[in-house]
Amino acid sequence: MKTESLQFSSAGGEATAHVVHPDQETKRAVVIIQEWWGLNDHIKDIAGRYAAEGFIAIAPDLYRGRIAKDSEEAGKMMHDLAIEDGLDIIRNAVDAAAEKMNVSHFGITGFCMGGTYALRAACELEGFSAAAPFYGDVPEEEILSKLKTPTIFISGTKDAWINPEKVAKLEDAAERYELPIHSVKYEADHAFFNNTRPEVYDPVAAADAWALVIGFMNDKL
Repeated sequence: MKTESLQFSSAGGEATAHVVHPDQETKRAVVIIQEWWGLNDHIKDIAGRYAAEGFIAIAPDLYRGRIAKDSEEAGKMMHDLAIEDGLDIIRNAVDAAAEKMNVSHFGITGFCMGGTYALRAACELEGFSAAAPFYGDVPEEEILSKLKTPTIFISGTKDAWINPEKVAKLEDAAERYELPIHSVKYEADHAFFNNTRPEVYDPVAAADAWALVIGFMNDKL
């Protein structure tokens, strides 16, 4: 597998994405949006796993090179990132990959803050064939109702942030607006997919969610 840095312009300035290419040629890519910590080794590892499954993996750096040292700094960095800036970086990363790498089919996924952006991007940006947000926040109904991208929303029933009440509201809106979204819930905590955090990592739920999402991306892309 080959790794490179994709450079592109955005409204907020120059930006980059960590890209991992599979061994075989493909026009399918999955965009991976970081947790609130930043584009760290864990997200790069997930990108490598997608590439091993045959996808070009593209992880845009929403913090432009900064990585949080602790949860307090991560919370501040997430708060300081305007949603419009994050979406613009994602949009320009997709445009750059389409132009420079001849990608024709894009999926998007993300975790924690990245799940928020993945779902929001699926609602507001063009060009995604599939979305798989993990325990991200749910946008207001006015935005959520725009969703046309086939989506799997993954959450944990023990999550105190993306709690069962929030997920229930998402499911209710999905039914009322007939949205192409499927809610999948695990008896697990927030960030259960993050194998670098033993206090919340759930290997059984993570493995099941991974198999589900890879099958979904293979089907839709």
